[in-house]
Amino acid sequence: MTKPTKTTERTRAEGRKRRWGRRQTLALAASLAVAGLLLGNAAVVSRQSAGADGTGRESGGSMLSLDGGNIHVREDGPRDAPALVLIHGFAASTRSWDALVPLLAGSHRVIRIDLLGHGRSAKPAGGGYTIPDQGRRVGAALDRLGVRSATLIGHSTGGSVATALAEQRPGLVTALALIGTGPRLDAFVSEGAVGNLLFTPVLGQLLWRLRTDGLIREAASTAFSRPGFEAPQAVVDDVRGMTYHAFTATSRAVEDYLTERPVPERLKPLGKPLLVIFGAGDRRWRPTSADDYHVVPGARVETLSGLGHSPNMEDPPRTAAVLLAFAAEHGG
Repeated sequence: MTKPTKTTERTRAEGRKRRWGRRQTLALAASLAVAGLLLGNAAVVSRQSAGADGTGRESGGSMLSLDGGNIHVREDGPRDAPALVLIHGFAASTRSWDALVPLLAGSHRVIRIDLLGHGRSAKPAGGGYTIPDQGRRVGAALDRLGVRSATLIGHSTGGSVATALAEQRPGLVTALALIGTGPRLDAFVSEGAVGNLLFTPVLGQLLWRLRTDGLIREAASTAFSRPGFEAPQAVVDDVRGMTYHAFTATSRAVEDYLTERPVPERLKPLGKPLLVIFGAGDRRWRPTSADDYHVVPGARVETLSGLGHSPNMEDPPRTAAVLLAFAAEHGG
């Protein structure tokens, strides 16, 4: 057997070095390519926008051309009855009230509005998602519908929007009912593991692009606590119908609104009748934080056992009974 010469060994070492260098270059190139694709996906997903979805008339709804884009509204019940305005929560739509509306519409004109970025309303890639902007837009929609006074009922983020409208136009608001609306930012519990990942830069956009019904349902599960209750398909469809920009911009808007000033402190000087409904098992906002609303003079706080963040969907009859009693007491 021939003994390798120093020249041969040096040649082999140089060959191994070149091969290692090529592998490193290829690995780096692959990493850069993946990073580029992720960043490119993040940019594309973040810039997505969408117009309003059709006329909505086939579902008893209509489109109103307002600042920022067309807004979808639905009406039920007698037009000459006292008005109840239902404002859905984050990543939801008018459909989140479907089971509740028949219980209210017998005695009230029930108006539902898809907030900008949600449901069948427009989803622009720009601004307009702040809570005050959303509140002002709800007021403009009511003006178009000829509503001079109304009881506002908001679920979660919808309660913050209702509060913003009451701050801007107290003469339009007869009373407010807030369902699962967090009073302040430090009362927030969690969006859940999947929900939190959706707000992670780059990874969030990737998950958004790859989202499945199962992933959405898992993220939405913290909105419910009633035993055996599963998120309706409408909840999944509402999230799927949003753009990533509308999703994250709305979340930031809520955070900004609560950071600036807690909801109870905003309502305290307005002198409006207030009903607060919380599920005892709320997994989004600490249920005991509902007590913060007692700083509002005359506020009525109802904690519903066996329910979570969404009593309007988890137990519509029980929720409707509380709402109707409150509306009747305050002229709605």
